[in-house]
Parts: sequence; C-alpha cells; structure tokens
Amino acid sequence: MLLLDGRLVPGTGGSFETINPATEEVLGTAADATAADMDRAIGAARRAFDETGWAADHAFRARCLRQLRDGLRRRAEELREMTIREVGAPRFLTFGAQLDAPVGDLGWFADLVESYAWESDLGRAEPMGMPSHRRVRREAVGVVGAITPWNFPHQINLAKLGPALAAGNTVVLKPAPDTPWCAAVLGEVIAEETDIPAGVVNVVTSSDHGLGAQLTRDPRVDLVSFTGSTATGREVMASAAGTLKRVFLELGGKSAFIVLDDADLRAACSYAAFSGVAHAGQGCAITTRILVPRERYAEAAEITAGTLAKLGAGDPADDRTICGPVISARQRERVEGYLELAVKEGGSFACGGGRPADRDKGFWIEPTLITGLSNEARAAREEIFGPVLVLLPHDGDDDAVRIANDSPYGLSGAVHGGDVERARSVARRLRTGTVSVNGGVWYGADVPFGGYKQSGIGREMGVAGFEEYLETKAIAEGL
Repeated sequence: MLLLDGRLVPGTGGSFETINPATEEVLGTAADATAADMDRAIGAARRAFDETGWAADHAFRARCLRQLRDGLRRRAEELREMTIREVGAPRFLTFGAQLDAPVGDLGWFADLVESYAWESDLGRAEPMGMPSHRRVRREAVGVVGAITPWNFPHQINLAKLGPALAAGNTVVLKPAPDTPWCAAVLGEVIAEETDIPAGVVNVVTSSDHGLGAQLTRDPRVDLVSFTGSTATGREVMASAAGTLKRVFLELGGKSAFIVLDDADLRAACSYAAFSGVAHAGQGCAITTRILVPRERYAEAAEITAGTLAKLGAGDPADDRTICGPVISARQRERVEGYLELAVKEGGSFACGGGRPADRDKGFWIEPTLITGLSNEARAAREEIFGPVLVLLPHDGDDDAVRIANDSPYGLSGAVHGGDVERARSVARRLRTGTVSVNGGVWYGADVPFGGYKQSGIGREMGVAGFEEYLETKAIAEGL
C-alpha cells in the first residue's frame, strides 16, 4: 500500500511484482503509483508543512521518531526475513547496516532534536550606527523529496527520513522499484504505530522511474535528497535547476584499498576480499580497487583470489554467506558486460569471472578478481556494482595516493600499514569523504557520510547531514 496523506491506499496504477534475486521467484506485489498519486503525495506534504505545527514542535518530533524506531524494532524479525528475500542481503548484514543499525539510528536523531541549538545569540552591535540585537535561527527547509536506491534500502530510506523529520520537514519518499516492500513497511508503521500527522510522510512505491523526475521538477518540493548513480544524479541536478531547489546527492564510487609495503599482506588482502564482495559488491562506498606494492603483486593476487574462492556466492539466508546475488537480471548483465570489457582491455581473472556453475536460478556472479589492468582501464575506473575487484600495483606511498586520487569519484577508501602514523598520513592525502585505517569502521549515526568530486554534494548522517535539511535565518531587532 501507498502512504498518502495519512492513509494506506492502493496505487491507481494497480500493482507490480517484487522478485527474490536469489531464486527469481515472485515474492508478491506492491502498490504501483502513478503521476496522479505522486501529485497527491506532494500536495499532502506541502499542506502538512504549511498548515500544521509539525516544524515548530521539537519535542513532538523527537517522540514520533522514537515511536517509529520502536515500531520497526517490534517487527525486526519479520523485516529481517523480508530484507533477505527482497534485497538478497546476506543475513549477517541485517544485524548491521541492512536493518538493525539504521533503525537504532533514529534514536540518535531524536536525541539531536532535543539537544540541538536551534537559535544562537550574536549579541548587540551597531551596524551603520544603528543599535541592533542579532540572532540566528535554524529552521526546516520545507518539503523534501527523497529518492532512494535498492542496495541498502532500510539504511538509505531512514538516513533521509530520520534527519529530515528531525529537522521539521515533511517528506515524500520514492523508493526504487526493485525493493518496494522495504519502503512500504515504513508507511505501515508510520500510519499504525506513530503519531506522525497525516501528510508529514508519504511513501510512493511505483514501477515508474519517472515519478522521481516528477519530484525533482515540482515547485512545491523545496529540497531533493537523492542516492544513486552519478549519471542519474546529474539528471536530478539538472531537473531541479528549473525551480532552483536545493539538492543533496550521494552518488557513485570506485574506492581504493591501499596496502602499504609494511602491512601484513595476507591480513590486508584477505580483508580487502571480504569487504569488497560483501552483499555482492553492491555498495557505493565499497573499496573495489586494491592497490598493492608492485614487487608483491603476484603474492597479493594469490592471497586475494584464494580468499574470494573460499567465500564464494551463497544463499543470503545462510548465516555464513558474505556474497549473495546481485539484485536483478539487468544488474547481472551490466556486471557481465564489464567482465567482458576487462578481458578486451587485457585483464585476466585470478578468480571468478562468470556465473557460479551450481546455480541455474537467481542473479548470481562469482566473486571475481581482475589482474593485469592499469588504472586507465574502464573496469578500473567505472563503478561496476558487483562482486568484482581490480588488483593494481603501486610503487610506494606517493604513487599509491596518486592512483587512488586518479578517479572521477571520491567517496571512500582504506589504508592498511604496519606504521599507524604512516598509514594515517596516507589517509589524510586521499580526496575522499570517508577513509578506513587498518580496518577502522566509520559508519555511525554521528558520522557524516558523503563524497568529493563526482561522488556527490553534501553529507548524510551526523550533525552535518541533519543540517542539510535546515535553512538559516538571521533576525535583527532594533534597540
């Protein structure tokens, strides 16, 4: 069902199927919204912002966010199984970023509502000889259009919804057609288990990608928060320019995992393999370029390929699975296109390179390591979004930094080295929004996430992410 103006309703376009990517079975159907439904959602969000006290009542918003968190927690096991089946997410990830962590993060934003300095006093001044008392207020932007992808649906839906609501905005959420149930359940919990007023949140599932463009163009929408590919991000930005609305863009990545010459090569390469193909590599911040000392390239290839072969591709419902299926036949074809391209560019497969021989149903790609390419190859420069890693040689710290930064993207990165201060020094030189040093985990509600260059505009999560959804107003009173 859609959530429109406080009511759970069917889509006027009927329904569309959602598919289990591990088996290709039809799980069921989701409400299929039309442009008319989206128009109604935008209108409801506009009225809720303009005509209710939602934006002004900080304590009420904090309470509603905690209600949403608690309602989702009560349905945690149901949501866990749904996420494994609809997203193809390995079970182990649902105890972290695929479910439990983003639900818990709602509490952090509720706390922030109560502790945030909504107004600051600049004191008295006499500009142009006129005595004045100045204050600065932070206020909600207004109506937020949130457009989200399929790879980490709970995390990304809630990373937009939580801070946007905490800031006092109203929201229209347009999720990806591949994972409509993960968004529809938010509408159910909001309608049935929270006091969030009608129109404050609207959830619009649809098979029509064009509804996202409708959100970006509509003058009633004040800000668009989009997560997805860089190519689509450009289209969102261009479309939003017509009404000069603000945009937050969290886009693609081709992040580097740098192994320094004093690192434990086996530990570093094994960790790079594990992290690179988790959830079939379907994460924008996953490190998919592994940079190793040139003189140890062959050894690194053997270690990384051996780890990938042991991990394999498995049933996401299995507790031991790290790499599950990719989301769809379309995505599998995209990944296979890059595998063919890598061979044409002169690369070879140290591991994987195709579909698992033992699976005739589902959208599977073997964990794959490509060797023999330079950083100029398309397979080394473009985001593949599959369980495919590229091994590249470097000639020391300066060369590793040069190669890592030689990318249109700048979302994430990793550095492994024996000398921690040296590793930190390399990390500081990377032009990326997040960096892990020796396995450090940067994910958290309090940590801003986003990228440099073509990896996006703005930050999500943390105080910085919360403030993306605020306007600044200066008030001066004559004395």
